[in-house]
Amino acid sequence: MIFVIFTVIFTGFFFIIGKVYDDPWNYALLGLVISLGSSVGSYFFSDKLVLTTTRARPATKEEFFDFYTVTENLSMAAGLPMPKLYVIDDPSPNAFATGRDPKHAVVCATTGLLRTLERSEIEGVIAHELSHVKNYDILVMTVAAVLVGSISLVSDIVMRSLWWGGGDRDRRNANPALYILFILALILTPIVAMLIQLAISRQREYLADASGALLTRYPDALASALQKISQYPAGVASATTSTSHLFIANPFRKGQISSVVANLFSTHPPIEKRIEVLSKM
Repeated sequence: MIFVIFTVIFTGFFFIIGKVYDDPWNYALLGLVISLGSSVGSYFFSDKLVLTTTRARPATKEEFFDFYTVTENLSMAAGLPMPKLYVIDDPSPNAFATGRDPKHAVVCATTGLLRTLERSEIEGVIAHELSHVKNYDILVMTVAAVLVGSISLVSDIVMRSLWWGGGDRDRRNANPALYILFILALILTPIVAMLIQLAISRQREYLADASGALLTRYPDALASALQKISQYPAGVASATTSTSHLFIANPFRKGQISSVVANLFSTHPPIEKRIEVLSKM
């Protein structure tokens, strides 16, 4: 369903661009090809793209003993293959999982998380991430990240070409209404795609919290970990808007704005709400 939705959005976006340049169907075909290519690429290579983007490196058992043994024990308890382990050299505590299925899963944590949290809290975080693996959230959210990134990239390229005077300006100005629709599509298409991505992410976070608590039988540990993560003043330096929804908590520095609009564009449910739900388990 996600592949179909993004393919329709992407193809429709290119169709509108083609209408402006009097060649809608060829542009729509180009959009379809790009969207299908992005879908296939995101399925097979999205984990590598995410790890490269976040500047993660492999984690060894010798260097990160607790991280390795906690993941090993919880993987056996969950009936999952041992995922590959990576770390991000960053003091901000956070973690994420990626990959397309349990056999190709990756769990990544920041060095700040491994140094800041107690072992039971690390277990809570890793159980949450392994729940993403078991529920196939890693495929859903990683694919969404790549597809949203593709739409945003194309929109940005087209917007910059307009800004710097690219294309046949006389042809575009021939139909002002169509030109307005074109500008609206450039602005709204990435926003709509991002809102779909965020809605998916928020629901899967609640599910992973519940599944992780079921795995450890100790929801208070995850609640405590989330509290410590949310209180850290700085964000993860290598996090981007296209990968932020993969993390267990928002990897960006907490802003001062608290409103309906801010919550709408948040990649995660409010930490306070997640802790409240966990405390009732």
